[in-house]
Amino acid sequence: MTSAPCLFDQVLLRQRLSRAIKTGPADFLLERVAADLGERLQALVRRFDTVADLGTPGPHGAQELARSGRAQTILRVAPVEEAIGTGPWTGLVGDAGLIPFAPASLDAVVSLLALQTVDDLPGTFAQIRRALKPDGLFMACLLGGQTLIELRDAFTRAESEMDGGISPRVAPFADLRDLGGLLQRAGFALPVADSEMITVRYGNPLSLLQDLRAMGATNMLRERRKTPLKRATLMRALDLYQEQYADPDGRVRASFECLWISGWTPHSSQQKPLQPGTAKARLADALRVPEQKL
Repeated sequence: MTSAPCLFDQVLLRQRLSRAIKTGPADFLLERVAADLGERLQALVRRFDTVADLGTPGPHGAQELARSGRAQTILRVAPVEEAIGTGPWTGLVGDAGLIPFAPASLDAVVSLLALQTVDDLPGTFAQIRRALKPDGLFMACLLGGQTLIELRDAFTRAESEMDGGISPRVAPFADLRDLGGLLQRAGFALPVADSEMITVRYGNPLSLLQDLRAMGATNMLRERRKTPLKRATLMRALDLYQEQYADPDGRVRASFECLWISGWTPHSSQQKPLQPGTAKARLADALRVPEQKL
């Protein structure tokens, strides 16, 4: 058996998140997806006894769970102690990729902007599936592959031009087309995956870099270049960003692709597809077209 590659420096991730929280976090993106979580929870008619908020880098997800009235008991697993927050939940510090719950002990698991930095996403899905009771819900929001595509392009071009090569600076985010398959592979039923592109505008590219630092979301790849970025390369990247991605008013765009996924642990009460040949109506009749014989 081969182990999953270690893509992210988890110690560095926690250090940078702690620093960001202590100095004043930029949590506008987390607030936005937490509001979306609240809307998605309101669409459910279920109430869950025990719900875990897994790895969310701030208390925003747990707050929405409490406001929704859909969770009786909330367990919050935060990456660092500073991120637990205060509210009607039980908090503990843990890694989002290592699920600290017994099998079949949870009724639902939610996670916001955390699972894109676990090293073994299929294994994490399998752990979540194991921790859920039958007919339990898993819902998460991850950053997708189009996130910060403008920044990635600017740095790639600047490093190629100034340094004669490129270094990894933006994480290899998940692809929407793969997530539904990963949910099924982990044993989830009724998998759903959708995406939303959120565009944030800045007065200049440097303001974006400052926000990423305040999110604790700067480069945490294990294979990142360890030598400091040259000032000339940074300035060239900022110039390219401004030239290529500025709107007519001079402000620049930054894209964040939010991938939403959900699935349920199998249960006999869930809807199932009909067996082939048992349909009581013809598709051709529903579409009002002639049936074509093979």
